[in-house]
Amino acid sequence: MPPSRAKYVQVREHLLSEVRSRLSPGSPIPSERELCRQFRVSRMTVRQAIDTLVVDGVLERHQGKGTFVARPKVDLQVRLTSFTQEMRRRGMQPGSVFLLAETVPATAEVAKHLELPDGTPVHHLRRLLTADSTPMAIEENWVPASALPVLLSGPLSFSVYERLTEAGLAPSWGEDLIEAHSATIEESTLLGVREGAPTLYITRRAFHDHQVVDYSHSIYRADRYALWVPVAVPAPTVSRRPGKAPAAPDEHPAAAG
Repeated sequence: MPPSRAKYVQVREHLLSEVRSRLSPGSPIPSERELCRQFRVSRMTVRQAIDTLVVDGVLERHQGKGTFVARPKVDLQVRLTSFTQEMRRRGMQPGSVFLLAETVPATAEVAKHLELPDGTPVHHLRRLLTADSTPMAIEENWVPASALPVLLSGPLSFSVYERLTEAGLAPSWGEDLIEAHSATIEESTLLGVREGAPTLYITRRAFHDHQVVDYSHSIYRADRYALWVPVAVPAPTVSRRPGKAPAAPDEHPAAAG
C-alpha cells in the first residue's frame, strides 16, 4: 500500500475512533493544522480523510465555522403513519408548534386533491414539527371540516391521524410524491438550516377506504432524514392463451389437480 494511502487511512481511523468514543454529535473535530502536525502529513491527506467521512455522513462542514460531528439521521420510511407515531416509535418525544389553524373554503387545487367541490369548508393547518425539541419538518394539512367538525375547538396539541382514527376515519392507504426542495428564507429560519439547504418535499393524500381524509405538504430537513424505501422484484407478466379472457383482478386461478 502506498505511504500516502496508509497515512490517509490512519487519519480517517483516528477520527472515527474519536467520534465513537469521545466526541458527541455537534462537537468540532481537531483543526486540519493540528491533524497535520499530529500525523506529520500534508493538508491534502488530512482533507482527503475528512472528505470521505463527510460523504459517509459521519462529519459535516459548516461554512466559516469548521467541521463537526454529524447528528445521526432518522430514516424516513415511506409508510402511512403520522410524524407523532414515527417519533414515538423511535423513542423520541414529538412536539409541534402551530403556525396556522383555520377553517376556510377549499381552493380549486385543494378541492381537487380532496375530491370535494370548490369552496367546501376545510381545516387548514401549518405546523413546525419537532423531535426532542429539535425542528425536523414543516407540515401543512388540509382536512375536510365535515370529517372532524370540532377539530379546532380545543387545544392545538393534537395529531391529525389520531383524531381521524378516533372519528372512525383512520387512514388505510395513501399516495406520496417525493421531490427535492431548497429551503426558502422562512423555511430555513423555522428549521434551523441555511437558506437553500436541501430538503425532502413530500406531497401526500391519505385515504380511508375511498375517501380522501387528508391532503398534506411536508418539508423535511435532509440533514436529519434519510429516505428508506423497500423495493421488490416485479411479478412476472403472465401471458394468456389466445382466445382466453384475462381473469378479473380479484379472481384467483384454481390450483392444478
